[in-house]
Amino acid sequence: MNRRTLLKSAVALAAWSGLPSAPLFAAARANDRIADGEAEPFSFQGLRERARTLATRPYRDAARALPPTLAGLTPHQYNEIGYDAEHALWHGRSDRLNIQFIHAGMGFDQPVRMHSLDPDSGQARRIHFRPELFDYDRVDVDTAQLGEDLGFAGFRVFKAPSLAEKDIVSFLGASYFRAVDGSYQYGLSARGAAVNTYADGEREEFPDFTHFWFETPAPGASRFTAYALLDSPKLAGAYRFVIDCGDDGVVMDIDSHLFPREAITQLGVAPMTSMFSCGGHQRHQCRTLHPRIHDSDRLALWRGNGEWVCRPLNNPPRVQFNTFDDTNPKGFGLLQTHRDFDDYEDVIGRYHDRPSLWVEPKGEWGDGEIQLLELPTTGETMDNVVAFWKPARPLKGGEALAFGYRLHWAARAPVRTDLARVRATLSGMGGFPEGWAPGEHYPETWAERIAVDFVGGRLKEFYDGDIDIDTQLDVSAGRVKDLHVLWVKDLDGFRILFDWYPDSDATEPVNMRLTLSAEQRVVSETWLFQYFPPPPEARRYPSSFPGHWG
Repeated sequence: MNRRTLLKSAVALAAWSGLPSAPLFAAARANDRIADGEAEPFSFQGLRERARTLATRPYRDAARALPPTLAGLTPHQYNEIGYDAEHALWHGRSDRLNIQFIHAGMGFDQPVRMHSLDPDSGQARRIHFRPELFDYDRVDVDTAQLGEDLGFAGFRVFKAPSLAEKDIVSFLGASYFRAVDGSYQYGLSARGAAVNTYADGEREEFPDFTHFWFETPAPGASRFTAYALLDSPKLAGAYRFVIDCGDDGVVMDIDSHLFPREAITQLGVAPMTSMFSCGGHQRHQCRTLHPRIHDSDRLALWRGNGEWVCRPLNNPPRVQFNTFDDTNPKGFGLLQTHRDFDDYEDVIGRYHDRPSLWVEPKGEWGDGEIQLLELPTTGETMDNVVAFWKPARPLKGGEALAFGYRLHWAARAPVRTDLARVRATLSGMGGFPEGWAPGEHYPETWAERIAVDFVGGRLKEFYDGDIDIDTQLDVSAGRVKDLHVLWVKDLDGFRILFDWYPDSDATEPVNMRLTLSAEQRVVSETWLFQYFPPPPEARRYPSSFPGHWG
């Protein structure tokens, strides 16, 4: 009798006798083998007190020198370390979810301690690292150099029983984590907390998730709960993640309790990190065959006063830091709104499949700012965009703060305005009539032409009813000329077209703000844009066509 036949016989016997089926007994034994530590009581309240106590003590960096066999791995070699799916945390116990752990190695030298938590008894058992959990067939690792105290680097969540297929959630490195939508394509990342990301005279700090506890989900459940302890020189924290792994995306309900060890100049709550290299209004920066390269194309804000804001992202010529004051924000996120393959023509990066990330605050967060940091980048391998909420009041050591929020990882944000929305922002040569080109008839003055497309809302009603659309456009420098409001039937929306002329040689960014109104009411979200004038020597038209300047 082979193993498969024996298993079928055991299941049939269990069904006849009314006992739990054999796979559940096997799962219990498998989980006992994986979680091999002594049982200890656990509660979220206890975790909060542990974090509070930790913040009263000097910080101790747990990072350690890795064994040479791991420290010298290349990224390719590191990725070749597999995990034995038979040792997944809930293998045989859950038919919807499973967890595999990520090996330490390369730059991941912070040991992360994992625990299995029985929600019925409230008892947790430590999961110690051991080589038999992993598959080293594709990489040369000297397991004799590895010890039980090595810990793990992180973990990945899979939809069981497809354990060998793509993961849907990943926690790896400091307090970084990611999730996918129905496309199973990773994109931008979130973090547990950000500390002094852009603060004068302060060095940025990256807190670590040092411990995790995983509640065993009920059979058939697509939701599970994980708890985490966060630690860094300035901050300790306790987190509860209720993670719902739906078919169209992942929703994380997060409760965070933060305890500063000392004063923190800039605390980032619900931080997210993304990449914008080129596209749209910065097409000239796309040096490859792809017309767009980005994980996200805009910062979207739903302010506490009800205003909706679209702020297109930039790959700036130099570091840019912007703040957006608010009180009790209703939501914000970094969105990937261009969802067609034709937008990117990228068969490797598949940027059209990358998820958006929306933060939904729970309760009132008070006064503060959404802060946005944009760094220049020459490629697509560096995350150069950071956004987060910063509380207005200064933070002192010994305080206790709590923030609750939901993270929605999906193709689109879970909420949207009834107003007209920004579809796209485009820019190029200006100073001559649309449909023509600069030449002997229009040689005198350089300008940048900017187009903003608005769609949705009641725009078609206004067009069909012959109701005037008014624009409110403000710029912080330079002059605006030749503004046109054009109905584009292919979009069922309006294109706002205008030329911006410099009034000095300055290259400081120019802030632009645009809204649409009809019948004396605002009918669109607010477009906020930051334009970077080229240096004076680049403000010229090409001498011949086709071609471009600069």
